[in-house]
Amino acid sequence: MKSKRLTSVVLALILICSLVLTGCSRTTDVKDIQVTYVTSPLNVPSIVEKNHSIFAETMKEVGVETVTYSEITSGADQTQALASGDIQFLYAVGATSVILSAANDADIKIISMYSRSPAAFCLFSNDESINSPEDLRGKTIAGPQGTILHELLVAYLATADMTLEDVSFMNTTIPDAMAAMMGGSVDCALLAGAAAYNTQAGGAHLVTNGEGLVEASICCATTQKFYDEHKDIVDSFLKAQENVLTFLEEQEDTALAETAEELDLDVNAVKDMYAYYDFDMTIRDSDIAAMESTMRFMLDNDMIEKEVDINALVIR
Repeated sequence: MKSKRLTSVVLALILICSLVLTGCSRTTDVKDIQVTYVTSPLNVPSIVEKNHSIFAETMKEVGVETVTYSEITSGADQTQALASGDIQFLYAVGATSVILSAANDADIKIISMYSRSPAAFCLFSNDESINSPEDLRGKTIAGPQGTILHELLVAYLATADMTLEDVSFMNTTIPDAMAAMMGGSVDCALLAGAAAYNTQAGGAHLVTNGEGLVEASICCATTQKFYDEHKDIVDSFLKAQENVLTFLEEQEDTALAETAEELDLDVNAVKDMYAYYDFDMTIRDSDIAAMESTMRFMLDNDMIEKEVDINALVIR
């Protein structure tokens, strides 16, 4: 009897050990991961990551066989693709797009920061007499609605107790806003990244940038469902993101040269613009506060109909 009991105990222990070892060595059943690839305005980490297959190499450790890129630049299209399951990771999506998606009850979670670059978001004019919010009263301003640039304009006007009702705002793309200002059909243009750099280099008057007005928060996101079912892959994604940032630190010249080639820019221009960006992936308390401010801006401007709990939106 004792022998049978001992045998049963031994068999049970073998089974437990087998399960533990299987769990430790488990690889994912998800073999192909879809990640967004957005290069503008100056997404150096995305360009470096793809050039050196850092996601693919890192995710091999958890059984992912291929990483596929989707060049979706619209924030709304990005969050829709995430919600549908066509994309597993949004690598560089604006906080405004994430908040809008969450306000519409979509499953979306911020897992890290991508960048902050308030100085890269600017308001320009060909009229050098425009130097204050009051100078904008009655002026026509072009730029993309529902974006960081839109938020910048609202925040700048608010410093003089003004609103969008005090100006004429035209919803356009960044290239169209730049062309309209250069052509004289609008007084000011809201521009970012290379468009902003080139416009200022061409002699346009900088009215203001986002410093002290917006944080220009860009995030990395997935869904709660994917996180719960494949936390190993999410952890691998974050590890790969760390590896990308290590590459930027250790091989900055290579990273900037690759960025210049990808965006067809002069490398010296890229070096100048690179100084405007903070690519630290850590989600800071200041990031939470900035996104709460963005959420309030969206609520006040009827872009969303209900508040979004930013802390509940973040996994950290």
